[in-house]
Amino acid sequence: MSSEIDDVTQLTPDDPKVPMVLDLIQRSFAYMEGRIDPPSSMHRLSPAAIAEQCKVGEVWVIGSPPKACVFLTPKADCLYLGKLAVDTRVRRQGLARRLIRLATDRASALGLPALELKTRIELTENHETFEKLGFSVTAQGYHDGYDRPTNLIMRRPVP
Repeated sequence: MSSEIDDVTQLTPDDPKVPMVLDLIQRSFAYMEGRIDPPSSMHRLSPAAIAEQCKVGEVWVIGSPPKACVFLTPKADCLYLGKLAVDTRVRRQGLARRLIRLATDRASALGLPALELKTRIELTENHETFEKLGFSVTAQGYHDGYDRPTNLIMRRPVP
C-alpha cells in the first residue's frame, strides 16, 4: 500500500487540488519575502493561472493534499521547470529529487535534451541544491526594468 506522499499525479485544469497548489507555493516561497528583488511571481499566481498551466504545460504534485509540486513547460530545446515547491514540513525527504526525476522522464518522452530552470540570484542555498541535483549555471537572466542580473539560468542534460 502506498502512502499519500507516494502519490504523484498530473493535474487537470479542473482538478480540485489546483487551489491547494497555490497555497503550497505561497507557503513554500514565503521565506523569499524581503530577500529577492523583484518580488516573486507567485504574487500574481492564481487558481486560474495554475489551471492554464495544466493546459499549456503540465502541473505535477506529490500527495493529497499536495506536499510538493512542479510546473513543466516544453520549450524548443528543453523542458522548463517552474514553481518547484516542497512543503516546509516535509523537506529533506527527497520530494524535489523525485520531481526532477519525473521531469527528466517527461523530457525524454518529449524528445527534449535538457531540463532548464531559473533561480533567484539572492537564493544561494537554492543554487547549491540544484547543483547537487545535476544542474549547472548556463546564463544570467534579467527581469524587465532591472540593469543587474536577477536570476541564474541553470540546465541539466537529459541522459
